[in-house]
Amino acid sequence: MKVEIWSDYVCPFCYIGKRRFEMALSKFEHKENIEVVYRSFELDPGADANSGISTLEMLSKKYGMSIQQAKANTENVAQQAAEVGLTFNFNGQIVTNTFDSHRLMHYAASKGKDKELSERLFKAHFTDNDNVGNHETLAQLAGEVGLDAAVAAQILASNDYADAVRGEEDEGSTLGIRGVPFYVFDRKYAVSGAQSPETFLSTLIKAWEEKHPTLVQVDGDDDVLCTDGVCAPDAKRS
Repeated sequence: MKVEIWSDYVCPFCYIGKRRFEMALSKFEHKENIEVVYRSFELDPGADANSGISTLEMLSKKYGMSIQQAKANTENVAQQAAEVGLTFNFNGQIVTNTFDSHRLMHYAASKGKDKELSERLFKAHFTDNDNVGNHETLAQLAGEVGLDAAVAAQILASNDYADAVRGEEDEGSTLGIRGVPFYVFDRKYAVSGAQSPETFLSTLIKAWEEKHPTLVQVDGDDDVLCTDGVCAPDAKRS
C-alpha cells in the first residue's frame, strides 16, 4: 500500500507530523508492505533563497505581532516538537526558498535515498539552522546521506527535476491540497495536518483492511474434491 506525503522542509508541522506518522507506522502490523512517497509542496514559492530574514522577523511582519510575541508562539511549536523527540531552534532560523531542496529530493529518490535526505533536510532547517535553499549547503547534505555531492551540485546548477517538482505541486492542487502536511493513503483516504499517532494508525488500518479484506471461513459439512490443484465441492455426493 502506498502513502503519499505532501510537505515542505520549512514547515514545522510537516516535521512534527513526519515523526508522528513514523511512530504510528512502527506499530502497524504490515509496516514492511507500506511504500512511503514524499511529494513536493512549497509554502512560499516566491521566497528568496538568500533572504537573510529570520523566521521570527517574518512571523512578526506577517501577523502584525512583536518579535517577543512571535517567539512565544514558536516556543509552543518547539514544545510540540520536543514531545516527539525533535529539537527546534527558531532563534537564528532564516526564511528561504525550498524549490531546489525538492528538486534534490527527486534525485535522492532515484538513488533510494529519499527517506534519508528528507529527514536531513528537516533537521538542517529546524535544528541546525542551515539554509536549505543554498546550493552548497544542499550538496553537502546530499553527501552526508550517501549521495554523490558533486553530482548533486551539478543537478542543483541545472534545471533537472524542475518539471517533476511542478508536476507534484500541480497534482496536489488537483487533489485539493491547500496546506501541508497532507497524507494520502492509497488514493482513498486522506489526513490533513500533524495528527496524533493514533489517528495515523487507525487510518493505516482502515486503508489496509479495505485493500486487503479478510476472508472469513464459514464451516460446513460439504465434501471437497481436490484435483489438479483445484478444490471444489463434490457435486456427486448423494
